[in-house]
Formats: sequence, C-alpha cells, structure tokens
Amino acid sequence: MTELVLPEDVAVVNVGLSLFTDAIRDQDRPVATVDWRIPAGGDLEAVAALKRLYGSRGEAIDEANAEVVRRLDEGVPLLVGLEPASRVVPDLGERTILHCGPAIAWDEMCDPLRRSVQAAVVAEGWAAAPADAGALVARGEVLLEPANSHMTVIPMASAVGPSAWVWVVECREAGTRAFSAINQGPGEVAWFGRDTPAAIERLVFLAEVAGPLLAEALRGAGPIDVFGLAAQGIQMGDDVHMRTQATTNILWRHLLPHLVALEDPRRVDLAAFLASNHLFFLNLAMAGARSLTEWAAQVRGSSVVWGMARNGTTFGVRLPGDDEWHLAPSPPVTHALYYSGEGPETSAPDIGDSALLELVGLGGPAGAASPAVASFVGGTMADAVRLTEDMDRICAGRSTRFKLALLDFRGTPIGVDVRRVVETGITPRINTGILHASAGTGQVGAGVAVAPLECFQQALLALDRRLA
Repeated sequence: MTELVLPEDVAVVNVGLSLFTDAIRDQDRPVATVDWRIPAGGDLEAVAALKRLYGSRGEAIDEANAEVVRRLDEGVPLLVGLEPASRVVPDLGERTILHCGPAIAWDEMCDPLRRSVQAAVVAEGWAAAPADAGALVARGEVLLEPANSHMTVIPMASAVGPSAWVWVVECREAGTRAFSAINQGPGEVAWFGRDTPAAIERLVFLAEVAGPLLAEALRGAGPIDVFGLAAQGIQMGDDVHMRTQATTNILWRHLLPHLVALEDPRRVDLAAFLASNHLFFLNLAMAGARSLTEWAAQVRGSSVVWGMARNGTTFGVRLPGDDEWHLAPSPPVTHALYYSGEGPETSAPDIGDSALLELVGLGGPAGAASPAVASFVGGTMADAVRLTEDMDRICAGRSTRFKLALLDFRGTPIGVDVRRVVETGITPRINTGILHASAGTGQVGAGVAVAPLECFQQALLALDRRLA
C-alpha cells in the first residue's frame, strides 16, 4: 500500500463563507476567497427564469444588450436650448404639475414632495399660499403627473409647472429629446421639500430671471456636448451625481463670455445665484441621460434597465420594450453623513429621478473617481473603488468616455443587467441627498441608497414572461 504523504505547505481556495477564509488566515496560511452565493438567493421561480434568460434565450438577450450598451455609450446628448416647459414639454396640460418618480396619488406622497408640489402651484400663480395649493390638488383642480411620462427628469423632491424653464437636450442620432428644470440651488428651496416664501421666491426667480437670461447666453454659445463636459468633470473629482462642482465650473467657463455680454442689469443677480450653486450641472446630466435611455428603451428583448426613479414612497425600474414600472418601497439612504442633530429617524426615504445617472456610468459607477463620494461609503478611496466594482458586477459593459484614473483609466460600468442583479443580489448604489421626513426643513444629509431587490425581481419575471 502506498503511504499517504500530506503536503507540508498548504494554500487554500475558499468558496463561499468568509468565516473559513478568516480561520485559515489566522493560522498564517495563504488563502484566496471566491465570493460565491446561491443564485437569486435560492428563489426557485427566479432561478428557473435565470436559467432560461441565460440559457435558451441568452444569446438573443446578449445581442440586444450589446446594442443597448452601444447606444448608452456612443449617443451624444447635446444641450440645444432652454425654454418654458409649456412650449416644449410634450403633452403638458395648462394646470399640470410634473413630479419626480413613478406615478403617485396626492394622498400617498411623502411630506417633502407634497411641499414641493404646493410651492410649484403657488409659483404658477394658481394659489396664494401652500395650504390653498394643497386644497386645489386634493380637489383635482391641479393635475399631478410623473415627469418621466413627458420625457422630463427632475432631481430630489422636484415639482415642475408649465412656467418653469427647462433645458432641452437632444440625441440627434437617436431622434430623442429630453428635458429637465433649472437646478434650484442649495438652501431654502422646493426641491429639498420646502414650501416657504423663500422657496417659492426662488422658483419665481428661475422663471422670470434665470431662465430668460440663461437662454440668451446659451443661444450665443451654441450646442454643448453634455457628456463631453461630464467626462472632463470625472477626471477632476466629480461623480456627476452627488458632486458636480468641477463639471459645473467647466460649463460656466464655456458660457462666461455670453453671460458677461448680457445687457440686462439682473445679470448680477443671476451671477450670484450661479456662484452659489455647486449642483447646477446635475439637472443637465440627467436630461442627457434621459435622451439616451429613451433610445435604449427601443431595443426589444434586452435585460438592461432603462428607467430607474423614486418618488419618496416607491422605487421603480423599467426594461426595454415595457413601459410598466416595477415597484418596491423606496429605501432609506444608508452610508450617510447627517447634519448635526439629524439621523435616520428624521430622514425621508430615497427620492428623485436622478437614479437614471447610475444607468449611464455616472454616480455610483463613477464612485472611484470622487474623493467626495469616498467620505460617504467608508472614508477611503478603497471604499469608493468597491462601490464602482459592485456596479461593475451587475453591468453589461463599460463606458469609453467616462474614465477612472484610479483604475488605470478603465471605463465606468454602464447598462445595469437585471439578470445579474437578481443572480448576485447586488443592486445599484445611488449617490443622493437626504431630506427631512416631515418637518419641511429641507436637506439633512447625503449618502448612498441601495436600490431594493424586489423591483428587479419583478422586472426579471416580467421579462421572462414577455419573451416566452
């Protein structure tokens, strides 16, 4: 009988539970860990759907996904104008307020969004005070519709009326056009869930001063490549969601000669507003993303998410070829930094249309570019890199224009694949602000929200049924 000789040196590959890895490492032996988990958490219906969507239907889906990624990556969103919403937003009624996120009834809206709607109604001149505005909406004399249904996207608890000026962004190769309101800036503002006189005054200022003057300056500057600016901003520390300071400054440099040339004396007030608004580019980036996701939505049979939005009550996702929102409760914002005296107990759930930025390679996918984001997810750049790498595991491709210097100029992940999300249990991480849940005091912090898995599971099963 041959004598069994055990090796003196042992190196281990551990699959699954990290507890075993720790035990081997504690004995000072080499060990490599494979992060494996049961697909779809062991849910039999989801596993069966994944088997079909990766198996017999996998080749066709991969082909469709490649086209979606190409459109998200190669489409060029151009800023071509700034106009009152009543002139350009499709099918916008005379007494309609557009709100962020999926459709929702007035009595189901969270407190910050209700206050923002009331502020917008007063700014339109339809009511004298927020309480009167709320009564008009409750009686159905003012209609509420999701901005997404009108090719419009708005961040946080934004609400937009017909007199609000909106950016016009075109993707000419796609034939798509998208819109977003002018960012309201920091402080006492409606998009942070405030309906105070100052918040309403800011909306009036944007409609009567900032909109017309910026439109005049933009006419002189000509079309602007929105994502071309964003690509530069990423190299300067932006994720172009939570932080847009660098990209905003690049935009001002582009517009500066035309802003200085304005003859209207109110240009000084405009300049003061612009100088204080470090998130100004956010809304532009969102409109650019919406012009591309609409193009992606036209690719039938893809498993790449083209819509992702939240209204503070529900979180929704959409897949190409399907206009239905698949919904789950809007999650809290975790990995957060709060203002003094605030915390999870005072915070509203995640809100706004800006989550679509995470679908095109900005926000969470660009976390590895932004030291500002790192402070919210652990405090080190390694933590920010992990945020990007988590997104990489659930995306179908990488950007060729948004480059990450810290990762040897690798492209940011683009195209969230619902199959990968359900298979791994990893959902998109969304860089966002946090609003007070009920007091109407505005922003209380910022952080990273983890999208709920439930809506992606619904979307996966719906895709499986549709392709069957």
